[in-house]
Amino acid sequence: MDDKVREKLLQNAYDLGYEYENTYRGCGQVVIAALQETFDMPNPEVFKSLTGWAGGGSTVGDSGCGAYVAGVLFLSGLRGREYSNFADPERIRFESFAIARKLHEKYIKEFGCVNCHDIHRVVYGRPYYLPDPDEMIKFDEVGGHTTGCTMVCGKGARFAAEVAIDEGLIPEEKLVAAAAKL
Repeated sequence: MDDKVREKLLQNAYDLGYEYENTYRGCGQVVIAALQETFDMPNPEVFKSLTGWAGGGSTVGDSGCGAYVAGVLFLSGLRGREYSNFADPERIRFESFAIARKLHEKYIKEFGCVNCHDIHRVVYGRPYYLPDPDEMIKFDEVGGHTTGCTMVCGKGARFAAEVAIDEGLIPEEKLVAAAAKL
């Protein structure tokens, strides 16, 4: 793939992830939307299923970062075990695990973690418990939805897009068509 086309797609994924977190909120959904739109691969069911995955799962922050979780779901949707082949004698799930670890490595390199509260500590210096209205106000005051988690969502979308492209999970013609629309 041409480096300019690749960069155009990666930048679009970042920009959409950032913009959607700023506008709509809900890190899991904004990252999956960014990826689905970047590669013109809509999947409304997967988008809807990520509704509860914001702020580290149900906004309590003690689970995986929603941007990370959405990236894993996107990649697994491209190369994962099918329900109709649950036994998986081909061991496709192990290929999916290895691909997901590439995304994990990017998060570890960038943030040192994949957990929401731990990412909060890196970005803001402390975690926020978002169901508490006072904590949400403080979170917004430090840039939670304007600079901090927007950046995490942008990077998360870009990281997953990089893995998808580098692992050849998206056909070349699909990549070229997607880039042509940008």
